[in-house]
Amino acid sequence: MIAPAMSFAPGQGQVEPRHPWDALVAALNEFYRRALGLPEQASTIAPSIDHLHYFQITIMFAVAGLVGAVTLFFVLRYRRRAEDQVGRRVDVPHAFEIGLYTGLFGLFMLFWVVGFRQFTDLELPPDDAIDVYVTAKQWVWKFAYEGGPASVGVLYVPADRPVRLRLTSRDVIHSFFVPAFRIKRDAVPGTYTAIWFEATRPGRYPVLCAELCGVGHSHMRAEVVVLTPHAFDAWLAGRPALLPPDTAAGTAYVDRLSGLEPMSRLAELGRAAAARHGCFECHTVDGSPGNGPTWLNLFGARETMETGEVIYVNPAYITQSMMDPTAEIVAGFPPIMPSFQGRITPAEVAAIIEYMKALSPAPGLRRGREAVPDSAVLLRD
Repeated sequence: MIAPAMSFAPGQGQVEPRHPWDALVAALNEFYRRALGLPEQASTIAPSIDHLHYFQITIMFAVAGLVGAVTLFFVLRYRRRAEDQVGRRVDVPHAFEIGLYTGLFGLFMLFWVVGFRQFTDLELPPDDAIDVYVTAKQWVWKFAYEGGPASVGVLYVPADRPVRLRLTSRDVIHSFFVPAFRIKRDAVPGTYTAIWFEATRPGRYPVLCAELCGVGHSHMRAEVVVLTPHAFDAWLAGRPALLPPDTAAGTAYVDRLSGLEPMSRLAELGRAAAARHGCFECHTVDGSPGNGPTWLNLFGARETMETGEVIYVNPAYITQSMMDPTAEIVAGFPPIMPSFQGRITPAEVAAIIEYMKALSPAPGLRRGREAVPDSAVLLRD
């Protein structure tokens, strides 16, 4: 169904109808939404998706009620009243059967047409949509903007402007789900998927992972902070943004969850996290020797292990080195690195990897080695 003409008052959760007919539609919409326990409708596509949902539920309940009523009528009207009574044959006109099946098929096609239209609407963003790159990793969401800042755990977007999300994953399949926007799309390793939305008013809205991705799945949360267009432009330019009044508690929760401030560049956060955890005591960033491999041009290179195998330095290997450093020891270096399992958050790991990427502007050139994509796996000689 097509969403009715409605206007949204900024900062409020109420839908203001413009015409008397819209008042009835808005009342029915609110009744169904509350009866079904659905969250608020905070994007332009949400009312349309909900209306199709309501229509399907209404039709199904009506059909179920009709079947129940006809069954009860038949039980009472045609029940056997004597032991020797034989029921009479009832012939249904062919025209009735044809009309019934045609009507059911037409109803099915109506559902399909409306659903397909909504699918194409979600697949084809406007030309002026803002691109945000979303990277999922156990168990954190990372957001990066073209030519702008990056954030961990908090997605900042403007109200009344389309935003296209380009999603990928570093490890397993995750699913980016914003209930208030009625959008959900899988983040798949080694590829990019996309979905877009347009938020209708400032506020904060929870983000969940809708795909079982490991033991920390239920804690893989984030939030969308919708700003006014002016506040978003200010934040994008690096200035502090005036957040909606109800965002403070949610942002603080995401900060505790991720372990990182959300409004800084990831590479800078990675450098700070590395210093905080003592990484620079063994690893240099200028190519000079140390107790561990230098991080300069390390990301994307190949390292020879003590066992003779050659391993690509990609996010999976870096994460393994932090959590289980004795699993693969680089040849020529002592096994003195401690395990950071339980001492470092997933967000800090992601930020450190981004910092290592920043130190490798041309991945693979270290000691003449070839460039390798993030998705590369172990290579054994």
